[in-house]
Amino acid sequence: MTDPRHTLADLETNGFEVRLLTTEQQEVLRNLTDDELALLVDIRARLDEVGPEVQAHSEIAGAALF
Repeated sequence: MTDPRHTLADLETNGFEVRLLTTEQQEVLRNLTDDELALLVDIRARLDEVGPEVQAHSEIAGAALF
């Protein structure tokens, strides 16, 4: 399992504003496995690559993702 002291910092480094999440949501993220953390970071990176398109959709869809 990922070291909980590093998970939130790793997510912050990769563009997730975890400090804005509730304590309960942060706890879920603290308990991610290494594979889950890697997957979440990968998905975020891919979303960022297509940023303008996703941003346009999020405005229409009510920002359902992140």
